[in-house]
Amino acid sequence: MRHLLSCADLDLASTNAILDLAEEMQQVQSRSVKKLPALRGRTVVNIFFEDSTRTRTSFEIAGKWLSADTINVSAKGSSVSKGESLRDTMLTLDAMGVDAFVIRHASSGAAAQVASWVKAQVINAGDGQHEHPTQALLDAFSMRQHFRRIGAEGFAGKKVAIVGDVLHSRVARSNVLLQQILGSDVVLVAPPTLVPTGVNEWDCEVTGDFDTVLPEADIVMMLRVQRERMAGGFFPTEREYTERYGLTPERLAKMKPGAAICHPGPMNRGVEISSAAADAANSLVLEQVAAGVAIRMSVLYHLLGSEEGALR
Repeated sequence: MRHLLSCADLDLASTNAILDLAEEMQQVQSRSVKKLPALRGRTVVNIFFEDSTRTRTSFEIAGKWLSADTINVSAKGSSVSKGESLRDTMLTLDAMGVDAFVIRHASSGAAAQVASWVKAQVINAGDGQHEHPTQALLDAFSMRQHFRRIGAEGFAGKKVAIVGDVLHSRVARSNVLLQQILGSDVVLVAPPTLVPTGVNEWDCEVTGDFDTVLPEADIVMMLRVQRERMAGGFFPTEREYTERYGLTPERLAKMKPGAAICHPGPMNRGVEISSAAADAANSLVLEQVAAGVAIRMSVLYHLLGSEEGALR
């Protein structure tokens, strides 16, 4: 495989190869000199048509720690703001001899479209409401480390509850696909207005009853309420949403022993997650952020640095 556009591009072997290499890459973060020569001479362009903090910064750090020449391009500073088409912009950059593009775009399918136009390799850093594969990989990396700490081995038999605004979440879609590859049982918890059409084809359980699922879940992943994507009233009030679907201090106390909390960020504290839950001892939120650099180093290496890598 030449690009990473979707978690559907992965299988169990390639997923484990990325996770295993990320463990080695994570050791770089504790070094005084955080540099590997693996991608020296390679050029990676991060081109983001949507705002981002975690993803964009972690891809930039990942590229630089692997010694790649990393360039950031934003829509506001590019010719797109002058009316140039996405196709012409990407072909222009590709003509400069770029090795890889990391792209985020508001339109679902944009990354796959770009991959069909350019010679460079493409990594999907989030496309509309479609997918965000490296986020699902870093989530899985954090979960795997947590399971090992509590003496559990592997994902088989684990229940992962993904709670909240599933409709607008590309993270949910990628996590459902990846967790199924790893062997977890996934349950989506959301109000009916925030469940996407066609979810019956996702091959996972769907429910609106958070309190029934909560005591059985090994991982509780809270999704951000994406107000910027909501044109209408998807729920009456934020207070009512929190009462039914928020990880409140009361629900935190009812979690299964050994269960952990995930959130892809940014968090709306007091809406989908309380500060007590976000900062709890079993919260993996900051571990997910740290894992983002290691996972993206691993993905970049498999695509650009390995002659026989898992993604080649």
